[in-house]
Amino acid sequence: MAQTQTPAAPPIARTGPNLTDVGFAGGIVLILSILFLPIPPFMIDLGLAFSMAFSILILMVALWIQKPLDFSSFPTILLIATMTRLSLNIATTRVILSKGHEGPDAAGNVIAGFAQMVMSGDFVIGVIVFLILVVINFIVITKGATRIAEVGARFFLDAIPGKQMSIDADLSGGIIDEKEAQARRRELEQESSFFGAMDGASKFVRGDAIAGLIITAINVFGGIIIGYFRYGMSITEAADVFVKLSVGDGLVSQIPALVVSLAAGMLVSRGGNLGTTDKAVISQLSAYPRALSVAAALMGVLAFMPGMPFIPFMGLAGAMGFGSWFIPRQIEAENRARREAEEKKVKQVQESEGDSVKNVLKTAEIELLLGKQISTRLLGAHQELAFRVGKMRKKFASQYGFVVPEIKVSDNIAIPDKSYQIRIHGTTVASNTIRVGEVLVITGGGRKPSIPGDDVREPAFGMPAVSVLESFTEELKREGFHPIDNVSVVLTHLSEVIRNNLPQLLSYKDLKILIERLDPEYRKLADEICTTHMSYSGLQAVLKLLLAERVSIRNLHLILEAVAELAPHVRKTEQIVEHVRVRMAQQLCGDLADNGVLRVLRLGNKWDLAFHQALKRDPKGEIIEFDIDPRLLEEFSEQASKVVREYLDRGMPFALVTSPETRSYVRMIIERLFPTLPVLSHVELAKGIEIKILGSIS
Repeated sequence: MAQTQTPAAPPIARTGPNLTDVGFAGGIVLILSILFLPIPPFMIDLGLAFSMAFSILILMVALWIQKPLDFSSFPTILLIATMTRLSLNIATTRVILSKGHEGPDAAGNVIAGFAQMVMSGDFVIGVIVFLILVVINFIVITKGATRIAEVGARFFLDAIPGKQMSIDADLSGGIIDEKEAQARRRELEQESSFFGAMDGASKFVRGDAIAGLIITAINVFGGIIIGYFRYGMSITEAADVFVKLSVGDGLVSQIPALVVSLAAGMLVSRGGNLGTTDKAVISQLSAYPRALSVAAALMGVLAFMPGMPFIPFMGLAGAMGFGSWFIPRQIEAENRARREAEEKKVKQVQESEGDSVKNVLKTAEIELLLGKQISTRLLGAHQELAFRVGKMRKKFASQYGFVVPEIKVSDNIAIPDKSYQIRIHGTTVASNTIRVGEVLVITGGGRKPSIPGDDVREPAFGMPAVSVLESFTEELKREGFHPIDNVSVVLTHLSEVIRNNLPQLLSYKDLKILIERLDPEYRKLADEICTTHMSYSGLQAVLKLLLAERVSIRNLHLILEAVAELAPHVRKTEQIVEHVRVRMAQQLCGDLADNGVLRVLRLGNKWDLAFHQALKRDPKGEIIEFDIDPRLLEEFSEQASKVVREYLDRGMPFALVTSPETRSYVRMIIERLFPTLPVLSHVELAKGIEIKILGSIS
C-alpha cells in the first residue's frame, strides 16, 4: 500500500527582536499591573504626568491631521488613554484611603499641587470647579461627540453602496485603472471601520467621565469614614484632608479626560474638510471679509456704550477691521501667485511638448491652414473667425447629433501665399486660392453684375460666380446681389468639407459619449445590443453609414430601437442601415422637406428595370452582387447629370427616389456625380409629407 507523504509545513519566518513591540506590550502589562499592585507616590506622579502629556499629544495630532482617516488608530489610542487614567485613578484611590491621614502630600506632589493651585486651600472651591469640569466634559463635549459619531457612522455606512458603485463606474468607464480602484476600495473599507470604531470609542469617553465622578465620590466618603473610625480624626479634619485629596485627584484625572474628549469631538466633527483644523477653521471664518467688517462695527458700537470697558471692545474692533481690510488683499495675492504658478507650469509643459518628438506624431482632426498673405489679411478678423467657427460647431452638433472635433486654425508658410488648405486627420482634402481684396458674387449661370469681374467657381459647391473688387460692394448690393467676403467663402468651404467627412469625424470616443448621455434605459439597451448581437464598433459603423448620407443621428434612441429590431436576425451592416432609415422616415423627409413639401425626382421605368436586373441573388433570394453593364452605367450617368443639373441650377432642394432594393446602389453611383444629392426609397417616404414630383430620369 502506497504511503502518502504529508507535505512539510512552511517554515516559520523568524525576525530579529522588535523593541517597539516588546515595549508596547510591556506598557499594556504595566497599565494592567497598576490595577492590582500598590505603587509608591513618586510613581503615581510620573504616571499622572505621562497621562497629561499623552492627552495633550492626542489633541495636537487631532488638530494637525489632514483628514480623519489619517488618525485611524484613534479608537485604540482612546482605549489605552482611558485605561491609563482609570488605572491611575485606582492607584491614587488606594494611596488616598491608606495614607490620606498623613496629610495633603500623602498621594504625591501632582495631586497636592493641583489641589493647592485650583482650590487655593478651600475644598469647597475645588468641589465646585470639579463638578463644573465634569458637567462640561460629560454633558457638553462627550454627549455632542457621541451623537456626531453615531450619525456620521450611520450616514457613512448608508453611503457605502453608492460609493462602491461610483468606483465600479469609474473603472468601467476607463477613468481609473484596476490599481486605483483597489486603492479606493481599501480606503473605503478603512473609512467604514474607522467611523464604526469611532461610534463605539465615543462610549469610552462617556464612561470615563462617569467613572471619574463615581471614583471621586467614593474617595471622599470612604476617606472620611476611614479617617474618623480608624485614625481617630474629627469629622471636620477628615473632611478637609480627604476632600482636598479626592478633589485634587479628580481634577488631575478630569483635565486629561477633558482634553481627550475635545480631541475626539474635533476628530468626528471634521466631516469632509481636508487640511489641518486650523486651516479649515481659520480659512472659512476669514473667507468672508464683510462678516468681519460687521463684527468690527458692532464691537466699536459696544465700546462706546455707557458702562462698557472701552479698551477690550475697541481692540477687538480694530483687529477685526484690519482683518477685513487685509484678508481680501492676501487672498488676491495668493490667487495671483497660484495663477502665475499654473501658467508657468502650463508654459513649461507646452515647451516640453513642443520639443518632444511625440508631438510631431499628433495631428489635428480638423485643421484650416492659411497662406501667409491670407493670414495677414484676415489677422484683424481672427476673433470673428474663431467666433464663427465656434458657432459652426454648435450648428453641426444640433443638426447632426454629435460634436465635431475642435477646428485648428493656423498659418503655414509651406503653402502658396493666397491659398488655404483644409485637412482631415492630417490629410489635405480640399484647397483653394482666395482673391484677396475681392468679394464673390454667386450667379449660378444667371444674371451677372454690371461691374466688371472675373468668372470663377465658388469652392464649396462649384457654382458659377464672379469675383469683384471689394470697393464695389455697395454698388453690388444696390443691383440686388449679395457679395460674399473672404472669411465667409473660407468658412462655407470648411463647413461643406466637414459635412462630406462626417463619418471620419465620428470616433469611438464620440460614440461612448453619446451613449453615456442617453437615459439609463437606452444605455442598457445599447449595452444589450453591443454585448449580444454586435460590437460597439459595429454600432459605430451603422452611425457612420448614416452620416455618410448626411442623415442626422440626433435621435440616437430611435436608432437603437431600430437596430435592436434587426440585429438579432441580420449581421450585414448595410441591411441594418436600410432598416434604420425606414424606421426614421419621418426624420428623413422632415429634414429634406421645404415648408412641408418634399420635391422628388423619380427613377424612370427603364432604369428601374436595369438596376433590378443588375442585382444577382443566391438560391435563398439574398442579394450577393451588383453587376451592371458599363455602357448602361455610362448612359445612366449622362442622363442623370443632365436632368439633376437642370434642377440644381434652379436652386430648389429635392431628392431622388428609387426602389428599396436598389437604393444603396443608385446612391453609390449618384454620389460620385452629386455628393450632396439625397437618395430615398419608396418606403422611406413618410406619411403626412406632401410629395411633389418634379420629373424622372428616363
